[in-house]
Amino acid sequence: MELTQLKYFLEVAKRQHVTQSAEALHIAQPALTQSIRRLEEELEIPLFVSKGRNIILSPYGRYFYEKLQPLIERINELPEQLKIMAKLENSTIHLNVLAASSLITDAIIEYKKINEDLHFQLKQNEMSDLYDICVTTAIFYKDSGTPHDEMFICTEKIYLAVPNIKKFCGRNSISLQEVKDENFILLSGSRQLRSICDKYCDNAKIKLNTVFESDSPAAVKNMIAANMGIGFWPSFSWGSLDTAKVRLLEIDGQNCSRDILISYRKNKQDNTDTYAFYDYLTKYFSAAANIPVSRTPI
Repeated sequence: MELTQLKYFLEVAKRQHVTQSAEALHIAQPALTQSIRRLEEELEIPLFVSKGRNIILSPYGRYFYEKLQPLIERINELPEQLKIMAKLENSTIHLNVLAASSLITDAIIEYKKINEDLHFQLKQNEMSDLYDICVTTAIFYKDSGTPHDEMFICTEKIYLAVPNIKKFCGRNSISLQEVKDENFILLSGSRQLRSICDKYCDNAKIKLNTVFESDSPAAVKNMIAANMGIGFWPSFSWGSLDTAKVRLLEIDGQNCSRDILISYRKNKQDNTDTYAFYDYLTKYFSAAANIPVSRTPI
């Protein structure tokens, strides 16, 4: 069965008149009659029966018509649905967020205020290369073979966050050796920041006394602010700091920082919305880090 045959059948079934149906379909009557005959031969059942000079649907034809009509209607709707789908896809930005998730969320919230029709899909999957924009750290960045069209890199210093209590008053910096016996509040081991901070501890040849772990930066921040322990704190990607409760100390003896990398791909037929957000995001990071915007085509 061909789609054209089925559409011809529906037209004849609706009018129950071959000549009128041929005129409506803009084809010759013999061609339409032959098409219906071939369909009946293929199905091995009569779809129409003669009634005087006219034709009417047979019981088989009536059943076939009732089942076929909604299917053809759905097929006819497909082109418009695909156009809507393509428009939605072009206005959906896929992000793979492996670092600075709090700052990314803040940026999206602000951007949505002026771009309400945009949609965002966020995931955290180091193995995936299905994204428009990826936010990661340079140390974990691997070229998957899929080209990136542009890349932005900024350096973020990592501090030791301590409760604002007498023990740490007057200190602007501290070594990891000095705090090796303190209770530590840390991100879980699956986070890139945790892996970087674990390396600092290995370099200092210390084993931390970890009393709380979470994959939520907000939970870590709240626990440190509640004087439950100390922990590592990136300078800008975790948002604002409650200076009444938490102080940031530089870590002596090591260059504690990470390079945050934002890469952009042209994956869509229309990349206008994606690039506009990428441009906004790099400027948002630059403002947070207090550095000029510098993007590198790849």
